[in-house]
Amino acid sequence: MEELYKQLLLEIGEDVNRDGLVKTPHRAAEAMRFLMRGYDEDIDKIINGAVFESDTNEMVLVKNIEEYSMCEHHLLPFIGKCHVAYIPSGKVIGLSKIARIVDVYARRLQIQEKLTKQIADCIQKYTAAVGVAVVIEAQHLCMMMRGVQKQNSVMTTSCVLGEFHDDPSTRAEFFSLIK
Repeated sequence: MEELYKQLLLEIGEDVNRDGLVKTPHRAAEAMRFLMRGYDEDIDKIINGAVFESDTNEMVLVKNIEEYSMCEHHLLPFIGKCHVAYIPSGKVIGLSKIARIVDVYARRLQIQEKLTKQIADCIQKYTAAVGVAVVIEAQHLCMMMRGVQKQNSVMTTSCVLGEFHDDPSTRAEFFSLIK
């Protein structure tokens, strides 16, 4: 990967031997490995059995989970927050596991629409929840730094499953809580 970054620098007309760039290919490769670490993560190991029996049947909501991902179309970041809710059906998942699930899928080349659904499907799979809702609000550098250059644009995506999909009052409660 270092050699590829060196070639990229050469292609844009840089001198890869100048003082500030000598170690850049190495640093860039390390940064990319960190940013894309979701490919190496195993959800089963992340959850590590942290799904517990519970008689709770009211909405569980985690708001404002920081989310950092990379646009698969332009290799530029999109940054925002993710809100995750579920209605348990006999099982709850460890609180930190929800944020870790967000990170696993976000730390891959993504489009926001797919990321939102992957998180919802994963929560559904491990909890067998009556319903799951995920909303992501993010700013895309591919839209801010290039192309249309709209600095204040925010993309919002949602995925609602089960009771959040079928029951308008449950969906409305979720959306009112994340405002």
